[in-house]
Amino acid sequence: MYRKLDPDLAMEAKAMVALAFRNGPIEDLHAGKICEACNGRKDISHISDDEMKAIMKSAVNTLYRLLWQRDCDPAAYEENMKLGRRYTLQWDDPELKPPARKRLLPVKQIR
Repeated sequence: MYRKLDPDLAMEAKAMVALAFRNGPIEDLHAGKICEACNGRKDISHISDDEMKAIMKSAVNTLYRLLWQRDCDPAAYEENMKLGRRYTLQWDDPELKPPARKRLLPVKQIR
């Protein structure tokens, strides 16, 4: 089934990602030096559990604030979208792929 890209929705999604992820704690990790020993190696974790938690917490907080603004303070939401769009002018548009269904993995057991 062919789905047409909605440019407004694509721009909104990219702005939200810029505000929730790019401008969050991941930017600090990205700004550091590349580890020469582990660069490009998929078998080595590049982000600690604490760093991942901080990234996800920041993203959830930002997305919650943006969604709240969209419903309760549209003027503030539009200002944030304008800011987010400035970061994403050169970003690729989203790819219209069917959602991937991932199998739930078992929770790590504490030893």
